[in-house]
Amino acid sequence: MSARNTLTVQRCYDCETQDNDEDTNEVDVHFEPIISLPLIEVSNNEEDEVEMIKMRAKLYRYDSSNNPAEWKERGTGEVKLLRHKTKHTVRVVMRRDKTLKICANHFVTPWMELKPNCGSDRAWVWSVLADYADEQLKPELLAIRFANVENATVWKEAFEKAKKIVGSECEIYAGKNNSKEKHVESDSEPSSDVSYSESTDNEEQANKLIEGDLKIGSNRIEKVEASEKQIKDEESMEKVSKELEQLQVKDMEEK
Repeated sequence: MSARNTLTVQRCYDCETQDNDEDTNEVDVHFEPIISLPLIEVSNNEEDEVEMIKMRAKLYRYDSSNNPAEWKERGTGEVKLLRHKTKHTVRVVMRRDKTLKICANHFVTPWMELKPNCGSDRAWVWSVLADYADEQLKPELLAIRFANVENATVWKEAFEKAKKIVGSECEIYAGKNNSKEKHVESDSEPSSDVSYSESTDNEEQANKLIEGDLKIGSNRIEKVEASEKQIKDEESMEKVSKELEQLQVKDMEEK
C-alpha cells in the first residue's frame, strides 16, 4: 500500500471518530410547553343507552323543497338502535364516516312502519315526525339502503323488536300513567261523599258568618245614624238658644 492511500484511510478514520465523539457529546434538550392542554372527555350522550344493533348503511332523505321533489343522500356510515336503560325508549342514531357528524337522530314509536322501497329488496322507507339531526326538530321522510338483503332483513327484525319494547315498556306509550290515574280516581271516589258533605257544611258555616257580619254591620250603621241625629238636634238647639239670646238683648236695648 502506498503512502497516499494510508493517509486517506487515516483521515477517514479520524473523521468518523470525530463524528462519533460529537454524537456522544450531544445533550438531549427538553423544552417545557408554555401552555398545557388537558385532556377533555367528550360525551356522545350514549352512556345511559344499550346498543341493540349496529350496521353499515347509506341514508337518504326526501327533499320536497325542490321542484320536482327528489331523494338526496344524507350520509354513509353506521346506523344504530339505542335502548335507554331506565326509560326504555329506543332511538335511531347514524353518524357519517370520518367526520362522525349525525345524519339521523330520532325516537322509534310504536306506529312507525318500515315499508320496502320500490325496485329494491335491500332498502326501507319510513316517515319521522321529529328528527333532530340538524339540531332542530322537523319531520322527515327517510330511506335506508344496506349492502345486501340479509342485512336489510336483520335491520327490519331489530326495528320491529324495538317497536314492541317501546309499546310495552315505555311509560309514554305503554299506558302505565293512565292506569295509575285510574287507581287514584277509584281511591278518591268513596271519599267524594265525605268531601261533598264537608263542603256543604263549610258553605253553611260561611253563610252564617256572612249573615252575622251583615247584622253587625247594620247595627253599627243604625248606631251611627242615631248619633248623627243627636248631633244635628244638639246643633239645632244651640242655634235656637243663640237666637233667643239675641232677641232678649234686643228687647233690653229697646227698653
